[in-house]
Amino acid sequence: MIVRCWGARGSIPVSGREYVKYGGDTPCIEIRTRNDDVLIVDAGTGIRRLGNALIKEGRFEYTMFFTHAHWDHLIGFPFFKPIYFSQVKIGMYGCPAAQTSIKDMLSNVMIAPHFPVDYREIHCQIEYHEACAEQYILDSLFVSTIAISHPNEGVGYKFEEEGKKFVFLTDNELTFRHPGGGVFEDYRNFCLNADLLIHDAEFTPEDYKKTWGHSTYKDAVKLALAAGVKKLGLFHHNQERTDEDIDKITLHCQELIREAGSSMECVALYQGMELDV
Repeated sequence: MIVRCWGARGSIPVSGREYVKYGGDTPCIEIRTRNDDVLIVDAGTGIRRLGNALIKEGRFEYTMFFTHAHWDHLIGFPFFKPIYFSQVKIGMYGCPAAQTSIKDMLSNVMIAPHFPVDYREIHCQIEYHEACAEQYILDSLFVSTIAISHPNEGVGYKFEEEGKKFVFLTDNELTFRHPGGGVFEDYRNFCLNADLLIHDAEFTPEDYKKTWGHSTYKDAVKLALAAGVKKLGLFHHNQERTDEDIDKITLHCQELIREAGSSMECVALYQGMELDV
């Protein structure tokens, strides 16, 4: 299983010299299975470049997973070029939670007067899966879900293949339980012995905003250590966090891990990053 990051920024896309290393695009993750199937998690602005790459590669069948309906995770969808190709087939998974359906969630991004092209103008073939199931089997991949602790609800995912586990928990507040969300122990159990955990690390302890739906990097490290994770990826970087800031946060995380006597790896995700799980 290969995990590629096309966008790791949270809340709003950013640009500038201070954001070159980690990038400014909002959340989008690509997964390639052992059979080279294409899975996409979230449709932040990073999905625009992913779409261009998939067209260039001649790939027209994908499976998409959505964590929740906040706009930084959907804003790139209208600019995902494959949706305008009639030969493209997409299976869409996600729990609508606070929304009526995945279709409504996506069409609202393209509604007038906020966007000039209506959702009905897309030409790809879409199959919606909205059962809010706890588990899915997709060919060689076993997918488990967990409710995230975030305003307006949402879903985290665990992808397992050939004994390897990748957990994706963005927009998850570990020290405050939002309606529908879990508690720390729930997420520890979900992440247990994961080979890779990508977790929300939006805040520092100093700028943490309780109830806003995001975790501090220290809490992400605490979770990963408690769950015996092999590698932690810091994600959903704050829009004001410069490359230098993220470097310092990553170094501090690595210090905390060493002080705990753990050999766990820790990296901050950047757009263009590829991880072999």
